[in-house]
Amino acid sequence: MKAYHRFTFIGILGLLLLAVFSSACSKEKSGKPTSAPLPVTVGTTIQKTVPVQLRAIGNVQAYSTVSVKSKVGGELVRVHFTEGQDVKKGELLFTIDPRPYEAALKQAEANLERNLALAKNAQEDVRRYEFLIQKGVVARQQYEKFRTDSDALEATVLADRAAVENAKIQLGYCSIHSPIDGRTGSLIIQQGNIIKAEDINLVVINQVIPIYVAFSIPEQFLPEIKKYMASGKLQVEAIVPMNEERPERGVITFIDNTVDINTGTIRLKGTFANHQEKLWPGQFVNLVLTLTTEPNAIVVPSQAIQTGQEGQYVFVVKQDLTVESRPVVAGRTVNGETVVQKGLRADEKVVTDGQLRLYPGAKVEINTSDSATATKKKAP
Repeated sequence: MKAYHRFTFIGILGLLLLAVFSSACSKEKSGKPTSAPLPVTVGTTIQKTVPVQLRAIGNVQAYSTVSVKSKVGGELVRVHFTEGQDVKKGELLFTIDPRPYEAALKQAEANLERNLALAKNAQEDVRRYEFLIQKGVVARQQYEKFRTDSDALEATVLADRAAVENAKIQLGYCSIHSPIDGRTGSLIIQQGNIIKAEDINLVVINQVIPIYVAFSIPEQFLPEIKKYMASGKLQVEAIVPMNEERPERGVITFIDNTVDINTGTIRLKGTFANHQEKLWPGQFVNLVLTLTTEPNAIVVPSQAIQTGQEGQYVFVVKQDLTVESRPVVAGRTVNGETVVQKGLRADEKVVTDGQLRLYPGAKVEINTSDSATATKKKAP
């Protein structure tokens, strides 16, 4: 009797499971279950003019550098500037003790005056003996001696004049002036030291207004650079780290005459006005060289570009809020935007966030606040 009840219970349980399975199948046949829309963030494709740019890392160099030395020896009696001071061309920097050179100048001038007097007297003697020899009173040999003495004194006077000029020059070297506008560096020799002529640098002056930035680019870009430079000046921007909001702007003024065979790069220099002195010699900066502009380019936020087994693609949101996986040909990236060379039109909505769960035909729900913010940021 127990076995009978056991089989009866199993039979009833089987009928219930069959009924549940049949109900589920009938529901499946009656219609597809609806899934919740997938939340995504979208951006809008934009058609605009995009600059064609090259990026590199550059090193700032002084427009000109002068190492100041003394051309005379003596005691350094005064320094007329402070370290790191801006100086103008012709401004007094150092004074060497001038007293020995003043004395040498006075001595040279005295020698000149003495020999001028002797030369004048010798010329008078020549004139007198010339008159006497015409009268036949003196011998010609005596006349020739006075004539030779007079010529020798005239030559001595010329040498004395040169000595005076040289003494003035040496005295002038006691005052050392700045040869350029620029900023002084560290003072190498302090006041009170004895220095030698042409010995060591007293100070180094760098001209920083204007200023150079040197950088290198791969040699394959050289033809393009030469082509666009023939049409006009190429603009370049120097972006200082931690101060990227206001880059310094300049122009390319130098292309090296040879390609570096070790690196395959060509060296260029840009000249920057640097009125605010943001650029400093020795500093490394990021450079953006603008070659030309590409009008009517289609751009999308860079995060919209996805890479799959068949290449790059984007998810395009259609009018019915379903997505389409569309292959694209992506070009260069500029300021967080990628130029799409093929596959998109202007004013199409593309998914910029949430692509991981998407598949072709999936229903999506656009995150309105995020998409509006993204579109605003990407607008030109």
